[in-house]
Amino acid sequence: MGSNWSVHHHKLGQDTKLSGVVDTLEGRDAIQRDLYRLERWACANLMKSNKAKCKVLHLGRGNPKYGYRLGDGWIESSPTETWGTAQKANRTLGCIKRSVASRSREVILPLYSTLVRPHLEYCVQLWGPQHKTDTDLLDRVQRRATKTIRGLKHLSYEDRLKELGLFSLEKRRLRGDLIAAFQYSKGAYRKMRRDSSSGSVVTERGLASKFTENRT
Repeated sequence: MGSNWSVHHHKLGQDTKLSGVVDTLEGRDAIQRDLYRLERWACANLMKSNKAKCKVLHLGRGNPKYGYRLGDGWIESSPTETWGTAQKANRTLGCIKRSVASRSREVILPLYSTLVRPHLEYCVQLWGPQHKTDTDLLDRVQRRATKTIRGLKHLSYEDRLKELGLFSLEKRRLRGDLIAAFQYSKGAYRKMRRDSSSGSVVTERGLASKFTENRT
């Protein structure tokens, strides 16, 4: 595909990701030029982009959220990481409630810990929520899960956590941050690849800074 790209581009298998700092119109135009170039390259090699799987992910405060085209159509914007994460976790929890008749803690708690909570914490050190609205969105999943357990619905959320021996998601994120910081200080991430396995075609960063080393 050549090397004269205006923005960062990464390939993983059949997926391609373009990313760049977009705080001006020039930044937007740079990404759009590379999208046109990507489409021309695909056509020249008798390949076709699956536009249904192409997404634009806007990151950062005050992001102008520009639109981008691939070929003759607009690329759909992807929901925020927090919203998508909460949606996946809620779907899994709903599936458990529909499929499992028992509401005892011996049944529900292991299912929540192994099937639902991992959605809320996967790579959270990279995309962790910074706003109260986002943290509340994730917390509602755990609140809903603890209410599902028989005999605890009348208790407050904090009392339900104590009764079940669980920590709040905020405390678990803090614990994860401390572990990641310790591992980073010991050089655990120096040999890791810079690019993560993302299925996104375009990642727009409205931030002036970016990680110099990939974190998981």
